[in-house]
Amino acid sequence: MTHPQVHGPHDRTLRAAAAFFDRRRFLTATGAAAALAFGTNLPAAGAARSAQAPPRALAENPFTLGVASGDPLPWGVVLWTRLAPRPYEPWPGNGLPEGWVPVQWEIARDERFARVVRRGIASAYPEFNHTVHVDVLGLQPDRVYYYRFRAGPWISPPGRTRTAPAPDSLPYEMRLAAVSCQAYHDGYFTALGHLANEDVDAVFHLGDYLYEYAVSATGGARAHTGRTLPEWFAKETVTLEDYRLRYALYKSDPDLQAAHAAFPWFVTWDDHETENNYAGGGDASGVPADELLIRRAAAYRAYWENQPLRRPQLPQGPDMTLYRRFHYGRLAQFDILDTRQYRTAQAYRGRWHHPGPESQDPARTLTGATQERWLLDGFRRSRATWNVIPQQVVFSRRRNNATGTSALSMDAWDGYPVSRDRVLAGASAAGIENLLVLTGDVHVHYAMDIKADWDDPTSRTLGTELVTSSVSSGRDGSPRPDNWSALMTANPHLRFYDGRRGYLTVRLDAEEARADFKTVDSVTAPGAALTTAASFVTEAGDPGLRET
Repeated sequence: MTHPQVHGPHDRTLRAAAAFFDRRRFLTATGAAAALAFGTNLPAAGAARSAQAPPRALAENPFTLGVASGDPLPWGVVLWTRLAPRPYEPWPGNGLPEGWVPVQWEIARDERFARVVRRGIASAYPEFNHTVHVDVLGLQPDRVYYYRFRAGPWISPPGRTRTAPAPDSLPYEMRLAAVSCQAYHDGYFTALGHLANEDVDAVFHLGDYLYEYAVSATGGARAHTGRTLPEWFAKETVTLEDYRLRYALYKSDPDLQAAHAAFPWFVTWDDHETENNYAGGGDASGVPADELLIRRAAAYRAYWENQPLRRPQLPQGPDMTLYRRFHYGRLAQFDILDTRQYRTAQAYRGRWHHPGPESQDPARTLTGATQERWLLDGFRRSRATWNVIPQQVVFSRRRNNATGTSALSMDAWDGYPVSRDRVLAGASAAGIENLLVLTGDVHVHYAMDIKADWDDPTSRTLGTELVTSSVSSGRDGSPRPDNWSALMTANPHLRFYDGRRGYLTVRLDAEEARADFKTVDSVTAPGAALTTAASFVTEAGDPGLRET
């Protein structure tokens, strides 16, 4: 077979893996599909090989997976959709014709599309699973827009988006939501349905957009009664086709579609978009590095295809630059991190473990050296009132008992304490007064003060960490999990802990940040009501959480 063209730090490893691809039988796809899994560029050559589909070839509605927008700038935003008449079936054979499909798009100032300001035609290529990414430019800052697509005779549902304020402006406020961890097999995305009715400017997804685990014919805890899922969902995702189909399953959820259509999203991944607890090019189960990189290439490709991301985020084989920076005028700077792709392998095999020489090695890093320099450089150049870090794993120290030397999570920043110290030292040296960390991963709500000395509750508070619970992962939760008393006692800087499913909203202005922790009591049955479990504020220039 012809070796796929791969560019990036893992080029040599992937070439070796490709040479032994058939022998290893790691991916159950053809050699062509394997090459596609770590192809590197938009299909200039592929487009030449693919003829345009006949104009009347779309006999079924292709907009079954909704629409989305993301990564808004003052002058533009990314629009996304995917053509999939029968989304649970692989292509070819899912209702789409052979070849690429022209897709019209338009963006307007009003819901009726009477004042269209931009329009054009994009191409949905089979090489990219008929996904569409339109980087719309020429828009006005801090404006609400409406958008839609058309393919053949079919018109998509409309979406609503919003551009960021002008770079030097001083917005009165920003309202955001943070979500994470939406396991389809653990329950309904009820929280996202409620989120779609919120008044926010943008949504930050902090990882675990999907899970690689098998989903039963009845949808796991959802216990579908009126339909049966195809058998290929009842296995772990490994190949590019596996990941593509799993995104189709998730994106068919009406609550997820509603939340995407209501607001622009900023996305970053955690581990389950690829494999549980992987670290860089390795994992705890001992899978050879070349096999993991092939799987990572497939997962990263499918992630880019199915998210509203720009061309610079297009993966180069198993490498994808997902960390990036955005501004909301001079009110807030957002440094979105990737704490999976570049990290050193977890100490002590990733188990909860007492701090020791392995975890405290200064050479260990959660972000990688390049991303760390980028983050600290951004601190030094920031002119924003609030410096916000949307990222994946718990940043603050988290002991699990109050006596003696407690074990800590080796997968979180506790397993990389010197890396965390460097970030905090860099923020302090840059004069960052209002540091706000947004976190997902742990399927619970936390509100935490970031302390200069974790062992001294009276030490200076350096910032605030707000941890959002899961959308559905962990199934139905409870307000006070079994370890609630132990964690609250062992961690004086932990100001709030709730184990129910939900999401977080944050309002930023020049004076304070306000956090509202939203919860639902059940996800194993649809329709649970939304409640606000707690609200906290932290004042600009005087960090420290205060319940309201």
